[in-house]
Amino acid sequence: MAGKTSERRKRIRLGIRRKISGTKERPRLSIFRSNRGLYAQLIDDSKGVTLASASTVSLGEKAKLNAEFSRQVGKKIAEVALSSGIETVVFDRSGYLYHGNVKAFADGAREGGLKF
Repeated sequence: MAGKTSERRKRIRLGIRRKISGTKERPRLSIFRSNRGLYAQLIDDSKGVTLASASTVSLGEKAKLNAEFSRQVGKKIAEVALSSGIETVVFDRSGYLYHGNVKAFADGAREGGLKF
């Protein structure tokens, strides 16, 4: 059963990546969600480099995966991006449904000042 879920996510992820790409002025905001945490990166696809990153691990040792910590990671990545001079991004949900932690992360990033 788990194989079907991961294959479905991989197929959706590849479809998303065909349509969006990040640049230096408007990087791709990519997320990865595991059972233990949420990880976010700002990626310049034209050069293939990561411009900034944030995760629940960087928030502290007691951080875990729930909507509150996901919102804090969104605010953290927005803070790092704004300090780097990045205001607009392309959101890449990496095949995850826009629901729960992913939605909380996106809301936190918007509250932090990112536009997407």
